[in-house]
Amino acid sequence: MTKPPEQQQQAQQQQQRQAAAAVPCEIDSLVEARTRELSALSSHLQGLAEKEKSQLARTLHDELGGLLTAAKMDLSWLQSRVDTPAHQERLAQLGSVLDEAMSLKRRVVEDLRPSLLDHFGLATALRTYVDSTCTKAGVTVDIRLPDDGEPISKDIAITLFRIVQEGLSNIIRHAGAKHITLELTDSGGEYAVTLRDDGRGFDPNSARDGWPHGIMGMQQRVRALGGRFSLESAPGRGTRLGVIVPAPPNQ
Repeated sequence: MTKPPEQQQQAQQQQQRQAAAAVPCEIDSLVEARTRELSALSSHLQGLAEKEKSQLARTLHDELGGLLTAAKMDLSWLQSRVDTPAHQERLAQLGSVLDEAMSLKRRVVEDLRPSLLDHFGLATALRTYVDSTCTKAGVTVDIRLPDDGEPISKDIAITLFRIVQEGLSNIIRHAGAKHITLELTDSGGEYAVTLRDDGRGFDPNSARDGWPHGIMGMQQRVRALGGRFSLESAPGRGTRLGVIVPAPPNQ
């Protein structure tokens, strides 16, 4: 039995409304799926980058370090057998160049992969890095870190170290701060890092869409570990960066 024209029209309108309502849901699902894919890809690329940094650091430490050490030994051999003052002066200059090269090698290796992080743990690595960096920048710092107890997983340790490294670099370059506070707490179930400064600050709401890639990288690192990232600031009132990362279930 054929429906009256009015009922047919109402049925068509109902189908159109249902189809129109379904479109936003499909778009939201698609956006969510693509976001997860991009997040997974970003995490994978960050992991590869850290692995490559670690491999390069080992190569520089072992091979380049060995070559520079051998050059220093040969230089010492020559210096013990050359009496001419002019030659001794040139050899001394060469020794200074080799010392600078070895110092540069150490700095590059530490930037690529902090040795203290692997050998002494996160708290020691953070304390040494932050204290040294702030001293060079002429900024006072208050460091509140627990003693290195139970080892932290490598993924969490390098993530928290890189976030502090990036955050401290931003403070020194842009904030004009005179005092910085770093705090790390371990509640057993999660790790929390807070980095504060008394610098010029900014408006996070107006700057959110234009955040530097470094800050977006921090967010992605934290998100990959299932953590929470926060950034609080106001013009003339400094900035507070907060990170909370859950500990692995088996830790």
